[in-house]
Amino acid sequence: MWWFQQGLSFLPAALVVWSAASFVFSYITAIVLHHVDPLVPYISDTGTIPPERCLFGIMLNISAFLGMATMYVRYKQVHALNPEKPKIIRLNKAGLTLGWMSCFGLCIIANFQKCILYYIHVAGACLTFGVGAVYMLVQTILSYLMQPEVHSKDIFWIRLTAFLWCCSSIVSMFVSSVVLYSGLYGTNLVQKLHWNPQEKGYTAHIISTVSEWSLAFSFLSFFLTYIRDFQKISLRAAVSLQGQTLYNPPPSFVSDEQALLIAGSI
Repeated sequence: MWWFQQGLSFLPAALVVWSAASFVFSYITAIVLHHVDPLVPYISDTGTIPPERCLFGIMLNISAFLGMATMYVRYKQVHALNPEKPKIIRLNKAGLTLGWMSCFGLCIIANFQKCILYYIHVAGACLTFGVGAVYMLVQTILSYLMQPEVHSKDIFWIRLTAFLWCCSSIVSMFVSSVVLYSGLYGTNLVQKLHWNPQEKGYTAHIISTVSEWSLAFSFLSFFLTYIRDFQKISLRAAVSLQGQTLYNPPPSFVSDEQALLIAGSI
């Protein structure tokens, strides 16, 4: 049995591979068609112009679905391992809520392009990365609370490192973006897809774009840590039928059936 066939480990693996592919494929398409510069464009810029916009949107929507599924399985796993610890249960519920909010933000990013509806796109990015960072913090705290009984200390330190990587990328991206869009280097930079290294603001632009790519891959690295945990869990759906047919029985039939049941019980 291959490692991804054990338990539900294919879920975080699929999430990481598919999300990375969505970035890479849209980037390659945008470069080949000369829609963006080859040197580290914004991830969102690689999904602004058709046809890469269509590819970017549909692949990120699927990533959001995979993310929701992965976070739900993680929630069920933590709950099953700690059924009588109120603090962990509360944190676990909060983590699921934050995670699904982050996935909703990813859908917004996928469907509202930066150059068309900028503020909605930024709101989606704040949900995805801002709320997503809080989700990472909650899961890191849960890993700390569950070690060494459930989690090893190594997993906690790896997740803490990924979280700190995420935070440093957010700070770097925020500061460089504020400097870039402050008006010092011109206006309407949101629509700008091609940059000349000799232009003012180019350094801030590169720092901002590198920080965005770093931020995205810090998230993917965090979800990679779920693979080993998910090898030890499986879920199944229980089917409960409310009747033997899908028709609504006539009232007289229900009354007769109830009468027979009462007679039988007597």
